[in-house]
Amino acid sequence: MTALDLSSPVAVVGTGTMGQGIAQVALVAGHPVRLYDAVQGRAAEAADAIGARLDRLVEKGRLSGAERDAARARLAPAGQLADLAGCGLVVEAVVERLDVKQELFRALEDVVGDDCLLATNTSSLSVTAIAGGLASPGRFVGLHFFNPAPLLPLVEVVSGFATDVSSATRAYETARAWGKTPVACADTPGFIVNRIARPFYAEALAVYEDQGADPATIDAVLRESGGFRMGAFELTDLIGQDVNESVTHSVWQAFFQDVRFTPSLAQRRLVESGRLGRKSGQGWYDYREGAERPEPHTAEPAERPAYVVAEGGLGPAAEVLALIREAGIEVREDGEDNGYDESNGYDEDNGTRLVLPSGGQLVLADGQTSVEYRDVVYFDLAFDYRAATRVALAAARSTSPRTVAEATGLFQALGKKVSVIGDVPGMIVARTVARLVDLAVEAVAQGVATEEDVDTAMRLGVNYPLGPLEWSRRLGGGWACSVLDNLHECAPSGRYAHSLALHRHAYAADQQEGTPS
Repeated sequence: MTALDLSSPVAVVGTGTMGQGIAQVALVAGHPVRLYDAVQGRAAEAADAIGARLDRLVEKGRLSGAERDAARARLAPAGQLADLAGCGLVVEAVVERLDVKQELFRALEDVVGDDCLLATNTSSLSVTAIAGGLASPGRFVGLHFFNPAPLLPLVEVVSGFATDVSSATRAYETARAWGKTPVACADTPGFIVNRIARPFYAEALAVYEDQGADPATIDAVLRESGGFRMGAFELTDLIGQDVNESVTHSVWQAFFQDVRFTPSLAQRRLVESGRLGRKSGQGWYDYREGAERPEPHTAEPAERPAYVVAEGGLGPAAEVLALIREAGIEVREDGEDNGYDESNGYDEDNGTRLVLPSGGQLVLADGQTSVEYRDVVYFDLAFDYRAATRVALAAARSTSPRTVAEATGLFQALGKKVSVIGDVPGMIVARTVARLVDLAVEAVAQGVATEEDVDTAMRLGVNYPLGPLEWSRRLGGGWACSVLDNLHECAPSGRYAHSLALHRHAYAADQQEGTPS
């Protein structure tokens, strides 16, 4: 099945921001486009707005004057639904209400031909449910564009329970012909991106609720250590707190209130107060004129330690050892006469610790807390320790101030800013990545999408530095499972109970690596 022929008209129903964006994509690709809105006059206004955007594309050199004129000639507002007869594809972008969408598509079935593909741009409702009342649900698909549709490349092509393979294939190929990057997805709550991305927001909010760190510090660690384009608090301010919370609530309800998707009380209070983010002038941050952006917590300069003792290769943080040596700090190997008490502090034999001159230990975040040990400082996961400009440390109140100072001075000697946060298990980046990996592995195991499509969706849809499965391969198949096991032991609510799929994933990785199970 090939893409929709360029001579075939495309209709867009609903002429808000998303509807206009989808219409512009189809128009620039070369299709005749018809715009319809239930509110009289809005379709004509949308056509004018799209025309103005085409003018700006010409000014930027992305479209020629002739191409703009031809596109404008192909664009027409429709006065009534009956004007959409003869279209090869109708894409709906109306209000996110199941009853409204169902009524619209039942009416469209009486208008369009039998070969017309029907598509919804819903981000949170069930594609299967929307198509439930149709006489021919096989031709119904989800085409989930991301905002702004003309700029963002990803399109989730969602097959409902009754969607024909030929319809899904035609929708997929059409999106690709429009210059987009389509990913195929089964009809699951949140599809790929909105399902798997929930922990990115949820774990940041959990750290904040546990008073581990303030929003500015959490965002800085996610960006400067985790490699994410934006932190969770600034991103939800951009999306809109009400919109982000609504999606979280929808996914939580659709999964029968699975504790892993539980909404945040802190975010609920923010929405109730009317602080919706950039659009209201205030959210987690203040966007009003003259307001100052809060700075992340950054530790004062501390003296570098004279040496460290390396026990094992530091696993996913192995690059730290190279950086320490390059900074001129002596690295002593385990087994030398190092003058420290091996029974002090952290006693897990996982090869991810450094011993400092104080005898205290520096350990890669593993889902445990410093309070469990006598003198341990945890350091957070980084996407790339060499490129990272900030590293987070976590210590218990009982941790020796000298150990904290030595750990701080060590990373400062590597050219990193240091944020010392509260003693929260899994810190910030590590717990977030572990949960992203878990949901991604589970989605693949349940047939939601392929590994490749999951990683593509998360990189293009939310600008993650790596897809979750790519990240899992880098960290090791059992890493996320181990971190979540420790988190679950610290907080046994079920939130961190990993999926059966991740357990199998970790076991398979161990077998492949020859690790005894």
